[in-house]
This record gives sequence, structure tokens and C-alpha cells, in this order.
Amino acid sequence: MAARSHMVEPSRLAYGAWCHASEKQIGEGDIRASYSADRIGMGQPIRKPFRYGGELWVCVGADPAGAEAYRLVHASVFGGTTRSYHDRCRDGDRARGDQAGFYDGVTVRHAGRELVMVGPPATFVAGEVAQLSLF
Repeated sequence: MAARSHMVEPSRLAYGAWCHASEKQIGEGDIRASYSADRIGMGQPIRKPFRYGGELWVCVGADPAGAEAYRLVHASVFGGTTRSYHDRCRDGDRARGDQAGFYDGVTVRHAGRELVMVGPPATFVAGEVAQLSLF
């Protein structure tokens, strides 16, 4: 299955910068801020998901060219078999070769709810900066 690619406002993919005075990241875009692969692997709740196209998404990888993310749904609307990250890793070679993506069907927690990651993943890349009309 071909990967989907979406162009988004570049600010959504911004890395931001660490502010020592406030001890937090400043100017980080919502897509990059949702990066949660580290937390998924440790069985911890994911970071705040981002919205795109009226749906929730979570980032699992980012580089200067963009970010890779999976859609999140409630388990009751997921049509496949759900599993934990640990279970998905048991047969890592087959999971990495899955057409729907490695994280498809993996359950995660956010804000006290259990959600399911749905593949295939989508790639989010920086588009042109939107300019407001003067008139």
C-alpha cells in the first residue's frame, strides 16, 4: 500500500528550542511534540496527539524532511487484531514487513483512554507558509 503524504504548515513540524530559564521546549510544532515512539516502547502513555483532518494522530519518527505518524482510533472501531507493543516485537521481522506498518494495531494510552494505532503510516511534510489576505 502506498504511503500517504500530507503537506502541512511548516510551523507544525518545527523542532523548537530548549529554554533553560523555563525548563521547557519553546516553539515546537504540535506534530513533532506528539513524538511518542520512546514512550510506546516503554509502555508509557503517549504524548499529546495532534489533530489532522478531524482525526487524532501520533508521531513515531521525525527528521528534517518531515514526520511519520499513525492515526489513533478507539478499539471499538478498529477492524483488526489489537496487540501490545511487546507482542508486536515478538516477531519483529514480520512486523517490520507488514504492509499496514509496524505499529498497526498497537494499543496505546492517552488521558486515561486506550487507543489503537492504525496503519499504514502517513508522512507529514512542510508545505508553503499560509499568507493571510490583505483584503
